[in-house]
Amino acid sequence: MPILHWLTRDDDLRAAARAPYRLLEEAADLSAGESDADNLLVRGDNLEALKALLPFHAGRVKCVYIDPPFNTGQAFPDYDDNLEHSIWLGMMYPRLEILHQFLEPHGSLFLHLDDNELDYARVVLDEIFGRKNFVSRITLKARSPSAFSTVNPGVFKASEYLLWYARNRKEMHENRVWVAREPDTAYNKMIDDVQVPYDRWKINPIGPYIVEHMKKGRTPRAVTRIAKSFYVENADRIVRLAEIDDGGAGQDIVSVKRESLHNPDRIFLHRRERYDDVFIVNGKQLLFYSKNIHEIDGESTPARMLTNIWDDISWEGIAGEGSVRFPRGKKPERLIRRCLQLTTNPGDLVLDSFLGSGTTAAVAHKMGRRWIGIEMGEHAVTHCAPRLKKVIKGEQGGISKAVGWRGGGGFRFYRLGPPAFDADGRIRSDIRFPVLAAHLWFSETGRPWTDPASPSPFLGAHDGRGYALLYNGILGDRSTDGGNVLTRRTLALVRAASDGFDGPLTIYGARSALGPAALQAERLTFKQTPYDVKARA
Repeated sequence: MPILHWLTRDDDLRAAARAPYRLLEEAADLSAGESDADNLLVRGDNLEALKALLPFHAGRVKCVYIDPPFNTGQAFPDYDDNLEHSIWLGMMYPRLEILHQFLEPHGSLFLHLDDNELDYARVVLDEIFGRKNFVSRITLKARSPSAFSTVNPGVFKASEYLLWYARNRKEMHENRVWVAREPDTAYNKMIDDVQVPYDRWKINPIGPYIVEHMKKGRTPRAVTRIAKSFYVENADRIVRLAEIDDGGAGQDIVSVKRESLHNPDRIFLHRRERYDDVFIVNGKQLLFYSKNIHEIDGESTPARMLTNIWDDISWEGIAGEGSVRFPRGKKPERLIRRCLQLTTNPGDLVLDSFLGSGTTAAVAHKMGRRWIGIEMGEHAVTHCAPRLKKVIKGEQGGISKAVGWRGGGGFRFYRLGPPAFDADGRIRSDIRFPVLAAHLWFSETGRPWTDPASPSPFLGAHDGRGYALLYNGILGDRSTDGGNVLTRRTLALVRAASDGFDGPLTIYGARSALGPAALQAERLTFKQTPYDVKARA
């Protein structure tokens, strides 16, 4: 398999390992909604944030969507999108490498780019994900020529692209998605009364039926709406005749075809056990329009199967979505919705580490997915958090009406704390007890930890198991032997602080003076700091 080389490749491949492992510190004043929400908005460098989150969420994310800088050679207000080619590759490789680890076996990644770096990104993704896990290159119609753009020479660039990869193509979760379309006029015949036995059906041209139906319409818009309703309401009567390929059809169908040619205008029925029955007349198959009617956004409509060319999503008028301005960087909520429709179900976890104006998080929230959004700039505070607070309150822009969004939920806002470990792998002396406790609690339970008014080594209980941390003088004695080692004395102090909790305990500490038999008898699981709290990158 070809591998892409660039000037700083060898150094860039080690970037993820060199990134410091940081703890997350909640900014409660920027969090919103339900306090036990699983959704996370993280401000900070996305490589360091991804590494900090990896112990919590490795192998748990169903869909990653990222829209990184396109490297177009232009400086945008919110991003420096003017990176040298090798710098862009050096930025993307370690991030894609870690994002791959977040995906569950059924998960997918969408990388949104234009043609500046698209083909180079494809080679990098082939290397990280494996070429066999490439799913599709999706072409997006992102813009149309305007009066101003038509004065420029050459071909107008209307497209952007999604590179779609699976963690494991054979196990990938993929939903069927349909796209609304105008009625297919190739279906040009109609059965007069489909309720009578099939051998008495009368098949007529559809024209007179449509003309009669169209009399209800008085404006062009009304005519279009009425035409669609006619095809929907009569889908089980509207048909077309299709040729039967003798080489592709089964021998039994070919036999019926030949018999029908000797019996003009007679309708034959060939029944099948595991497939739809086949109706044949004059050597041709009757295809019913009902196969082309699907429910989209709660309404039955003529539809077609989704292809890898998405030209039906409007990019006009999205500037105001979410009530935040993000010139030239915002993506339509309907675009993110489609990616999530294809690859996720309610309750699944979605991740965007280039969150921008917060579109991915807003869409995931409205669709009932859990989400993680990472944004390094100030607009994590000025754009993302305000937008998501409006979503919680029931904001009705974007896809809200299509998905029936009425508000609810919440998110926790986190900033990156200091590096947790020094170069030798030891916990830094300046890491405070509440910060490490919150990290351990979140790692063990997946829930935010509330710092109690009075410090306690017992962090709390979750699903019948208690958690405790012996660290940094929490028991009033900063000496290693006096406070950070699990002994009979420190265990008694932990039990006393647990307010009567008598279930199994997980205790973090510098060392355990209790042997395996004692740990088993006391229903204890001991984990050593710093070794059992390192990131598993």
